Amino acid sequence: MTPGEPAVSGLLRVLRLDSIRSKMLVFALLATLIPSVTTSWISYLQTERSLTAKITGELQSVSAQTARETDLWVKERLYELRVFASSYEVSENVDRLQRAGSERAHARLTGYLRSVRDRFADYHELLVVNPDGEATASTAQQPTSVQLPEGWTKTIHDDNAVIGDVTWDGALKQGVLVFAVPISQTGGRFLGALSAKVALSALHRLLRRFAGGAAPAGQVYLIIADGRLIVGSRSEPADLMHRSLAAAVLRRLLEREGAIQEYRGLEGQEVVGAVKRVPRPDWAVLAEVPASEAYRQVARLRNVTVMIVAALLVAVGLFAYFLGLVITRPLGRLTRAAAKVAGGDLAVQLPVVGGGELKYVTEVFNDMVARLHESRKELEHLSVTDDLTGLYNRRYLMETLAHELRRSRRLDHPCALLMADVDHFKEYNDAYGHLAGDEALTRIAAVLRETTRDVDCAARYGGEEFVVLMPETKAPGAIETAQRIRTRLAADELVGGKLSVSIGVAQFPDDGDAPEALLARADAALYRAKREGRDRVLRAPPTP
Repeated sequence: MTPGEPAVSGLLRVLRLDSIRSKMLVFALLATLIPSVTTSWISYLQTERSLTAKITGELQSVSAQTARETDLWVKERLYELRVFASSYEVSENVDRLQRAGSERAHARLTGYLRSVRDRFADYHELLVVNPDGEATASTAQQPTSVQLPEGWTKTIHDDNAVIGDVTWDGALKQGVLVFAVPISQTGGRFLGALSAKVALSALHRLLRRFAGGAAPAGQVYLIIADGRLIVGSRSEPADLMHRSLAAAVLRRLLEREGAIQEYRGLEGQEVVGAVKRVPRPDWAVLAEVPASEAYRQVARLRNVTVMIVAALLVAVGLFAYFLGLVITRPLGRLTRAAAKVAGGDLAVQLPVVGGGELKYVTEVFNDMVARLHESRKELEHLSVTDDLTGLYNRRYLMETLAHELRRSRRLDHPCALLMADVDHFKEYNDAYGHLAGDEALTRIAAVLRETTRDVDCAARYGGEEFVVLMPETKAPGAIETAQRIRTRLAADELVGGKLSVSIGVAQFPDDGDAPEALLARADAALYRAKREGRDRVLRAPPTP
């Protein structure tokens, strides 16, 4: 032994690592914990970066696509209005209306505008305004005012269109967006503008169509340069018109257009968002998602990683523990089983597990115990069975009779006893020999088994005397069974016509309430049957 071995052994005992099972358990846990934790941590970091990049890509894609579609939507509305404004019905009737104030021109202009309005549901109202900004024709029964931005005439000459601010129209009871395009006479004379009040619900539907890419809880907003909100994908326009994004937040988002930023949103919660400008007009699309939702997958990944590592530790720990049991438990089972067998308990059956030498030793041990058990059962059977007839012997009969009388007394139930004796058996032995006599007794025993119930106890009482104990049976039933025995024996091929039996019947408790008394009464009935001529059944005479 080296000098350090006692110290190592003492340390292992203190740490309770002196057994093979505990050493295997610690080794398995360390072998699992180190690589699994390292691998899981690296996987977590890589997946976190991947999820962050995915969130960034989704927000950038949604904001850019929505901005592109919004710009296209604006251009389509302006294009439609230019087509209508260039119509002969508009320009000629506006010119006539301004020159002569013709009622017919006003009616034709209004009718044309209403036909256009009926074909385009997003136009709540179409109006014609003169160069002074006054409405001269409208599709509404009660024309409403139109608010064009200051200096709109210069803008409409320079850009060929004017996009007004988002306003709340009290007459229409909803938010509207005003578009205007110039109306010119042949030769380029400016007659006014064709203006359309477009419902914000159209933009609301547009945003809802693209908001699905910003996660289930995300939202897409359309905002203007000062931070005021025009419309949102999940909020009604009326709820957003008087709300705005903080100037510092908007400035930070616009400075890093397309990059995701974390900030406090309109609802007061932390959100992650990205902004994309709309080329025309001076709008921007803001796509955002709650920070808790955006990083939920990261948190879930962290939790799953911890759970996987914990599950690995538990699984490997259990595996190591059960592996130790597989190695050490068979030896312990063999030791305990051998002690039980030595104490006389043969109801031992060891499970055969594993392989190799332990399996072989276990199988041999089980076979040895099974042989001992069979030998004991055979000895027990021989101890209660008559060797010649195979019926129960007298000792077993007396034990069973005592037990049955106790049961019948407790339950207040009857039972009956048959005592049979073979008539003239000595003469049969003298005439045919003892071997034939033994064969005849065996045949009579077979008849008793065949004519009695499974619950009855048929026994050889001694010599050529037999006793049958019949639980739950009264004397008439016992007499009927005894007669059946006589009839069956008379018809037997071997002993029929040569041997007969005399049978005495006794009933508990009428004829006796103790084993000896009941046997004595049945014996008395038997000898009375002998005296009266044999080959008959008689019940015990009444008790004096």
